[in-house]
Amino acid sequence: FGPAPVQTRLSCMAKNNAIYVVANIGDKKPCNNSDPGCPDNGHYHHNTAVVYDSNGTLVARYHKFNLFTGEDHFDRTHEPEMVSFETPFGKFGIFICFDIIFLKPAASLVVDHKVDSILYPTAWMNGLPHQTAIALHSAWAMGMGVNLLSANTHNTSLGMTGSGIFSPENLGPYYYNKDTEEGQLVLSELSVHPRNSPTLVHPQWSLYASSIDNYPPGTNVFQGFSYSDNYNFTELREPQGNYTVCQNNLCCHLSYSFKERAKDELYVLGVFDGLHTDEGEYYLQICTMLKCQNNEPKSCGEPVETASTKFEAFSLCGNFSTSFVFPEVLMSDSKLAPGMFQVLRDGRLNSQPNISMEPLLTVTLFGRWHEKDPALP
Repeated sequence: FGPAPVQTRLSCMAKNNAIYVVANIGDKKPCNNSDPGCPDNGHYHHNTAVVYDSNGTLVARYHKFNLFTGEDHFDRTHEPEMVSFETPFGKFGIFICFDIIFLKPAASLVVDHKVDSILYPTAWMNGLPHQTAIALHSAWAMGMGVNLLSANTHNTSLGMTGSGIFSPENLGPYYYNKDTEEGQLVLSELSVHPRNSPTLVHPQWSLYASSIDNYPPGTNVFQGFSYSDNYNFTELREPQGNYTVCQNNLCCHLSYSFKERAKDELYVLGVFDGLHTDEGEYYLQICTMLKCQNNEPKSCGEPVETASTKFEAFSLCGNFSTSFVFPEVLMSDSKLAPGMFQVLRDGRLNSQPNISMEPLLTVTLFGRWHEKDPALP
């Protein structure tokens, strides 16, 4: 808290090796009785990220704003801090863990402050089907058009694993290991200004979906839960087909064909359009094709890690009300799917043509409608 041995060590580590160093520490800030939010002990205690440059200078400090359930031993700042800094290799922003779900600071750093790369310390608890660290964080990099350097705590007893260096046009490298406590160093070269790439796609997420009027509504539509969210699902029983399933303002459209379908595996097309209230309150719009836990519809939306079914092709889209949409494709054993899919300018998430695909767990468009979030208390 203030000048401390840990800060000296971090500064020297950066200077002696001529590198930038990012670390997650605690920070204690005094406050007084005139501040109605001041804790009884007279100090705010913040979950904090610090950055030292290659001269050992403290160039950035960020206090986490969006606290996760159970993180009440930390205090929230009065307003989200928008922390960015310039380097010889691009403009960087920084936030921590649960912040990534929200408009401020995460999306606003990219949209309003024009950062090229995000530094992202996290302690992410993996949750299938849509909250696995490597899937969501790589999808965020693609959806926002920036590099995301994600350093996750590795603690298998808490279900925390999955770090990676993600860019808008490249899924990896990443490290995901839920079986041992061993970590791994991840190295990669990145574009300094990824949004300047002439091949980077900027989708209009609802364009193609809004033009569809001839997909039949799914039959056998039923409700199921995932992370306490109430989805509408429809079964994919035929070898191939075109399906639509809707909820509230969102309709999701899927074209697919199976290549090798396991008889004991059930896949569904699902939609959720509503306020998520499990570990926080934020508004989601999700279109997903996913494998159910078993062959019973009531298991759809429950976590499942392995699959045998292979697809010949898929195409997923939705008439989203937000531009913040993140494409996820996750294969069996929670592996990413580099080179297996593409995002088109009209908002379709498609399989790559003429590519032999591995078995799939989920194909998802994960949308965040920030304007519908409730006000913070």
